[in-house]
Amino acid sequence: MARAAVLRRLTWAIAEVVHLVDETPRVRSLTLEVPDWPGHLPGHHIDVRVTAEDGYQAQRSYSIATPVDGTRLTITVERLDDGEVSPYLTDVLEVGDRLELRGPIGGYFVWEPDRGGPLQLVAGGSGIAPLMAMLRARLEAGSDVPVRVLASWRSGEDVIYADELNAIAGDAAGIEITHTFTRSAPDGWTGRTGRLDREVLAALAWTPSELPLAYVCGPTGLVEAVASALVELGHDPARVLTKRFGPTGG
Repeated sequence: MARAAVLRRLTWAIAEVVHLVDETPRVRSLTLEVPDWPGHLPGHHIDVRVTAEDGYQAQRSYSIATPVDGTRLTITVERLDDGEVSPYLTDVLEVGDRLELRGPIGGYFVWEPDRGGPLQLVAGGSGIAPLMAMLRARLEAGSDVPVRVLASWRSGEDVIYADELNAIAGDAAGIEITHTFTRSAPDGWTGRTGRLDREVLAALAWTPSELPLAYVCGPTGLVEAVASALVELGHDPARVLTKRFGPTGG
């Protein structure tokens, strides 16, 4: 049975686009219907493959941004102007179109409410996607696991899931969300600016004595800096889990 499950995850399947949401001027969420989807955990990702008219193929990996929901899942894609896949997914794809995917993939960077906490989520840009799946799973389960989110954005218009994050911050007990802006903050912003450095983490993250599970996702530079700072502050390296993407990802 285990071998069959692995083979299923490695087999390309056809998914239909059933819903599109423009999160920011450069980011779009795609909800996909995947027949016979085996389910996934928050933190899993999929591979997406697109084929050009001349037969050329390109594939990229995208984190799933939603907890399990039958045969549907959502990915959130940031357009890279020189990307081979992301411009098609964000600017061309329409509801009713189909694409190839395989998954779910990854078992290291996953979380479920019964794994406990406290939960420390640290995101850079579109690295918020798998962490959003964890937040949504926590809320759907009615869990009381305490969560702190630190999210780094270039500017105010780059905030992904802005309305949903604001609603969670205002209404959900036990969840703290802190934003910081590295280039330009929104008008009237009085909160954090600058990078998520050791000083910020020392002030806002759970302390090592609270034994949090930390999940860090974003560009390679941010992930390495944050993970290193958390370990330097005394966090158990085994409880600092990372997922990163490079500037050439599609």
